[in-house]
Amino acid sequence: MNIFETIREDHEKQRTLLDILVKTEGDSEGRREIFEKIDKELINHAEAEEKYFYVPLMQADMTRDKSRHSIAEHHDIEELVEELRETDFSSPGWLATAKKLKHQVIHHLDEEEHEVFQMAGKVLTDAQKNELAASFREMRNRLDSN
Repeated sequence: MNIFETIREDHEKQRTLLDILVKTEGDSEGRREIFEKIDKELINHAEAEEKYFYVPLMQADMTRDKSRHSIAEHHDIEELVEELRETDFSSPGWLATAKKLKHQVIHHLDEEEHEVFQMAGKVLTDAQKNELAASFREMRNRLDSN
């Protein structure tokens, strides 16, 4: 698998977890459990993606601005996750923020897959795409096991 396939695999997991999250109700064990999963997934994905996708893309003029934009979106997403952490899980505002998080993440994933991947495909060699994927997966496995 190349870096695009590897990242897309993570994206599908995020979409599924977010779909489940916004269907949860109240301060339930299920809501807390799925929130912890999506929290860890988003943090670990962003860390690996920034290191093994966006840092290399920052080296090329063509992909530098898009990379910066995507990294900024990671920070916006993290702020929403933090807001959810600090909000009472039974609050109606919690679900509204969770839906906002889902919208922001889906926008980010779609933009990556439809815009960034196309530009990155022109900048990265086939060997780089495969090497970055292996490094990305290795880092994800390490982060996920903690």
